[in-house]
Amino acid sequence: MYRWCRLAGRVALITGAAGGLGECTAKLFAAHGAKVVIADINGELGQVVSKVIGSANSRYVHCDVSKEEDVKNAIDTTVATYGKLDIIFNNVGIVDTIKASITDNNKSDFDRVLSVNVTGVFLGMKHAARVMVPRRSGSIISTSSIASEVGGAASHAYTCSKHAIVGLTKNLAVELGQFGIRVNCLSPYGMFTPMVASSGIDR
Repeated sequence: MYRWCRLAGRVALITGAAGGLGECTAKLFAAHGAKVVIADINGELGQVVSKVIGSANSRYVHCDVSKEEDVKNAIDTTVATYGKLDIIFNNVGIVDTIKASITDNNKSDFDRVLSVNVTGVFLGMKHAARVMVPRRSGSIISTSSIASEVGGAASHAYTCSKHAIVGLTKNLAVELGQFGIRVNCLSPYGMFTPMVASSGIDR
């Protein structure tokens, strides 16, 4: 049991919270007193995580972050359930197979990664801002990667997507600072998440 409930009274929405880093974050936030909304495409695992945390402090909502209607619904569901949104953690991300040459890469694979990793983060930021700006408070956090700083650590699509998250974060921080909203991203390295284990890359 944590001695200090640092997030008591806060409401957080976490994308990709049915497993990996998102699941760990959801459990940690809840342990610190937050109400947590688990937004993920995997309903079965999402419900399990919510059950472990407890229905009094969490709920699951289906969300494909590449679809604006899903992201909007997740934000609106959070506000309808808990009355506000204090924190959004745009954590969900996917990878594609690393190929030896750029000429071996398919546009469809490139587009798929960017639709989740970049468009998904953009939509999370957009709809979080929609409900945070009127309250003049909030925290928007996104998961980038060490791939945003170095080359050769991941595929072209994944590396590009993580650079984009850093750029989006900087732009939005300038825009939303006047409303008391903090905008940050994390660039982890070497976390052995299920995604990393299945892909062979360092996140």
